[in-house]
Amino acid sequence: MLFSSITFLFLFLPVVMAVYYIVPFRAKNIILLLASLLFYAWGEPVYVILMILSILLNYFCGQDIKDNEENPKKAKFAMIFAVVANLLILGFFKYYGFLVGTLNAVLPFEIPYRELPLPVGISFYTFQAISYILDVYWKKAQTQKNILYFALYITMFPQLIAGPIVRYADIEEQLRHRKISISRIGQGAELFIMGLAKKVILANTTGAVFEEISAMPTGSLSILTAWIGVFAYAFQIYFDFSGYSDMALGLGKMFGFEFKKNFDYPYISRSVTEFWRRWHISLSTWFREYVYIPLGGNRCSVSRNIFNLMVVWALTGMWHGAAWNFIAWGVYYGVILVLEKYLWGAYVDRLPGAVQHIYAGILVLVGWVFFFSPSLGYALRYLFSMIGGGAGIVDAQGVFLLYTHWLLWLLAVAGSSAFGLKLIRALIRIPGNPRTRSAVSVIVYIGMFLISVAFLVTDTFNPFLYFRF
Repeated sequence: MLFSSITFLFLFLPVVMAVYYIVPFRAKNIILLLASLLFYAWGEPVYVILMILSILLNYFCGQDIKDNEENPKKAKFAMIFAVVANLLILGFFKYYGFLVGTLNAVLPFEIPYRELPLPVGISFYTFQAISYILDVYWKKAQTQKNILYFALYITMFPQLIAGPIVRYADIEEQLRHRKISISRIGQGAELFIMGLAKKVILANTTGAVFEEISAMPTGSLSILTAWIGVFAYAFQIYFDFSGYSDMALGLGKMFGFEFKKNFDYPYISRSVTEFWRRWHISLSTWFREYVYIPLGGNRCSVSRNIFNLMVVWALTGMWHGAAWNFIAWGVYYGVILVLEKYLWGAYVDRLPGAVQHIYAGILVLVGWVFFFSPSLGYALRYLFSMIGGGAGIVDAQGVFLLYTHWLLWLLAVAGSSAFGLKLIRALIRIPGNPRTRSAVSVIVYIGMFLISVAFLVTDTFNPFLYFRF
């Protein structure tokens, strides 16, 4: 079930919220857990069993670590067992087909295998489970004795499907005690509507432009059309994913939880290093805390630090998908980040601000080509079209897409920077008494919601890119 669906907006969410607010506090976690399992089972009924097994595995391994505090060897064994078991489950469902397919391409015989559908959100909730196990082992978090609370942490539907990846230590106290107020519900509703508008109005519309361009042979793309395609995809994936994250944060507030933000206007970055401090913040933080620092971080030799960075980024690529283009995408960023850190980063810092933005933007856009391409060969052909290897510099198709979608491009640029939010806030904070401003705020957000619903009703193009991760 998508947040951006009529079923969720007008059936699932209203019913769950009504029951959640009516029941006493001691029953709220039960209602939220049942709603989360139903939410997941709506599209993945069989894989609910897998999620329950994951809950039991990590809960009892966490207890085992706690019970063996005086026996470090047994506690370490329980930690290793849990982490390896989680990775094996993730690896089987996500990488089994990729591994067998790769072997079949090089072996003189074929290994038969059956493609399994990827459990939705498995990359996210597996990483949450691993963070819990490691935090308990490192004594950064207390072992959760209440299995209901732990199950809710793993399954909580606002961030179950696509994050943000929530560390157990960050919401440990909120599972037991949290405040629900009218003001927080209002703040959550504003965030949710903002995210819904990003997803339905901007992501889906720019995504339709990208779909149209990507369906064309790369050899028929002019430089203009190829670059419009990359920009369209860049806007689509940003508004798609950040919109979903905003909706998750908004829903969290409405149910009394505070999640950390996952995006901070990444397209205004002046370097690739800064971009990855602003994009998918929870994933970058996870890899830093649980892979990069345990490997030695930057408190080591230069060669070791380069190795650590490349391992992290190869794994980041693999996390996003079981295909060579994702691995290439991760390695690409690893190389760029190493070069920024040790070779040209200091020179980039001395360039004019506009040049820094152009530098970072071009490298990020090139990265998206590897990300959206179905193969490495396609990525190289598309990049070739971007520098003139296709159908010349300008063609009628590119001019048409640029001219007919000029308002979309303006909205996308405004929405991917702080300017869009400032504009909405300026509109709401018109001169007048507090009641007038409140009325204007309600009208603006209800208007955004109704426009989003109108797009949902009239448009059948409503994908969610991060479902496959």
